[in-house]
Amino acid sequence: MDFPFFKKKKEVETEDKIVDEASFNIKDVIAPPYLGITQNYIKLEERIAKSFFIFSYPRYLDTGWLSPVINLNSPMDISFFIYPVSNELILKKLRKKITQVSSELLERQEKGLIRDPVLEAGYQDIENLRDKIVTSQEKMFRFGLYLTVYENTEEKIKETETTLRSIFESRLIYIKPALFRQKEGFISTSPYGLDLLSTNIPINTEPLSTTFPFISFDLSSNEGILYGINGHNSSLVLFDRFSLENSNMVVFAKSGAGKSYAVKLEILRYLMTGIDIIVIDPENEYEFLADGVGGNFFRISLTSKSHVNPFDLPTPGPDDNPEDILRSNVINLVGFLRIMLGGLTIEEDSILDQAISETYSLRDITPQSNPNTWQEKIPVMSDLAEILENMSGAESMTRRLKKFTQGTFAGFFNQKSNIEIDKNFIVFGLKDMQESLKPVALFMIMRYVWNIIRTEAKRRILVIDEAWWLINSEDGASFLFGVVKRARKYWLGVTTITQDVEDFMKSSYGKAIITNSSLQLLLKQSPAAIELLQKTFDLTEQEKMLLLESAVGEGLFFAGRKHVFISVKASYTEDQIITTNPEEVEKIKEARKKLATG
Repeated sequence: MDFPFFKKKKEVETEDKIVDEASFNIKDVIAPPYLGITQNYIKLEERIAKSFFIFSYPRYLDTGWLSPVINLNSPMDISFFIYPVSNELILKKLRKKITQVSSELLERQEKGLIRDPVLEAGYQDIENLRDKIVTSQEKMFRFGLYLTVYENTEEKIKETETTLRSIFESRLIYIKPALFRQKEGFISTSPYGLDLLSTNIPINTEPLSTTFPFISFDLSSNEGILYGINGHNSSLVLFDRFSLENSNMVVFAKSGAGKSYAVKLEILRYLMTGIDIIVIDPENEYEFLADGVGGNFFRISLTSKSHVNPFDLPTPGPDDNPEDILRSNVINLVGFLRIMLGGLTIEEDSILDQAISETYSLRDITPQSNPNTWQEKIPVMSDLAEILENMSGAESMTRRLKKFTQGTFAGFFNQKSNIEIDKNFIVFGLKDMQESLKPVALFMIMRYVWNIIRTEAKRRILVIDEAWWLINSEDGASFLFGVVKRARKYWLGVTTITQDVEDFMKSSYGKAIITNSSLQLLLKQSPAAIELLQKTFDLTEQEKMLLLESAVGEGLFFAGRKHVFISVKASYTEDQIITTNPEEVEKIKEARKKLATG
């Protein structure tokens, strides 16, 4: 006689261990190390799962009523179970119900009781439903909707449950936790196709159709450009940034994550729609793109032939007050000079404010003069220096200003503007500017561009790459925030790009810029910055891990209240124009040279 417990188990020897095939099961691979079932929830290792079911619906359901639940930041599983009901069976039940309700209405009438609107409405609903079923306009189903939410703590589970109840009950929909049936609820929302809860209610075709979540994880519109591929369902992310409450955008990513590539692709596609675009480029990364699309690239350096005058003024529009423009410009100039001179005392700040106003006044640029003549009389930095030389308490500022008016930097900072904005794509490249002067030059270019934007309101996009150069100074950050906040008035969309996420987020102005940007693009992040990003954008643990492990050009795309996992894709031709790979750029340049020389 054979005894199975005396038999040797079949073993497969590997390089470093022995696997017991008799005890090996696929469930052991996918199952969590620990699973504990209580009356209220299931403990899955370090996570908590709690299941719910809907037990009551209102008389009418609006399309998309499930959308707020699906778009919650809490991870959850949702299952629908839909069972067709025989028309013969349901018509039989409806006839019986009509008879009961009709008798009750007649009885109330004979007794002289007041009308019951609820009973009468119910009778009418049953009659209408019966007629539609008879004519095949409607069908009946039994419908079960179950949810399982996942959180790390019981407190978070309670918060999520409160949120769910609030969303549902505002629509007269009521849910219950699956008490003492959490295991059945968990299985029912898992991809087994098993309805172990069996909590179903009758529902007809029309309200049932409103439950289907076709709007979930979708970011497509009939207008706009292609931003990428939706990682949730492989649909296209088509969007028009100018359709939101504001057109501003922030882009956060670590170095090499594909942020410049993604922004260049957006620029290229918006150029094809006729949108004007201006780029402030600290690393000359957009020069190749400007050359490819026939734009203008201005190389900004101490020895460049392209000059920008910090004293430039916008031409006032019909609704603008010249006095307000002058006052605002003086305040911004003080901030600019504060950065340029390495800081000011309270006394120097007051003196400089007065000196700038006098510099404009000597050129007959005042609130009382004709604004149409201002552009012919714009002063330069040496005019301000002359005023300061004759003012008491300005000795230190005068000495510091000399290198910008007579010294090494005079060739750039003490010149009239000679840049023509006559194309729909303009790039200011600051790579050759001395590192210590980059924040100053960036601020000066920003002011120049802002004056142009204020002169003529039309759809434009302003891209500020490596924005941390401005955020690092109080005046620069304040000015950038002012531009972002007022951009909508001039149909402007400001794109702010940075890889120095921590410094940007720690700034109060940085947080305000995010708040005033309806679009956000988060690509691959460093572990040092991810916790701060998670808190700021209320990311789930899955989204957090996605940003840490995503490939180049992959991340999260936020547009208003919606966000999706996006993969930025370009065609071959687009890639040849926007590539940032140095090797590829050199190969393309060599190919162009060979083509040009024949």
